[in-house]
Amino acid sequence: MTPTLFSLAGRIACVTGASAGIGRRIASVFAGAGAAVVGVARREAQLADWRNEVEAAGGRAVACAADLADSVALPSLVKRIGAAFGAPDILVNAAGVNLREPAGEVTPESWRTTIGVNLTTPFFLAQAMVPAMGEKGRGRIINIASLQSARAFPKSIAYGASKGGVAQLTRAMAEAWSDQGITCNAIAPGFFPTELTAPVFADHEAAQANAARTCIGRNGVLTDLDGPAIFLASSASDYVTGQVLFVDGGYTAK
Repeated sequence: MTPTLFSLAGRIACVTGASAGIGRRIASVFAGAGAAVVGVARREAQLADWRNEVEAAGGRAVACAADLADSVALPSLVKRIGAAFGAPDILVNAAGVNLREPAGEVTPESWRTTIGVNLTTPFFLAQAMVPAMGEKGRGRIINIASLQSARAFPKSIAYGASKGGVAQLTRAMAEAWSDQGITCNAIAPGFFPTELTAPVFADHEAAQANAARTCIGRNGVLTDLDGPAIFLASSASDYVTGQVLFVDGGYTAK
């Protein structure tokens, strides 16, 4: 095994949702693996805190505050993302929203918000970055799918629809762009403690029940995502594309 197989040295990564949770963890891990990372999120203070943390550890990071629900602003956002280090060759679409509404209470507005942030923006952000990746002859697009890409949960009909779409979007991206050296894959996390899953983990019995449904016998911790994320971003996954990798402790295997 060559020492550079899992290295991200010399790579430029853009990670959305970098202010908290899974996005923040992946952005920090990529910086630790040698990438220059542009973190994108709506909350400016939390994003600045992430950048300071990365720089204190010796990494290179830029915070780019933006509302990813604003599709009209995406072209200007892509220019801002490329201003610091150059055009990214790694894109992680980790920003997401789950409004947790019963099916009968979903409104057209909340549906559009969920589908927009979770499904529409990842496609158009990738579409805007693909030409530069194609010129380099290398790109990595990593979407964040979900257990709900494969099964349904209560009060999550819009979220589930969006994450089912992410799984198919990942395959379609792979079909469209892999011949340019741009691989497209997704990570589907199980239950991890983040802001998005706070209502689940606030119920101790429910959290324990979810842990019992895994093969391993516990819920995830954010460090469980480090290896899969680096694998999919690095040269180690050169011949892997169009795949959804469930990092769920075997939840979907039972």
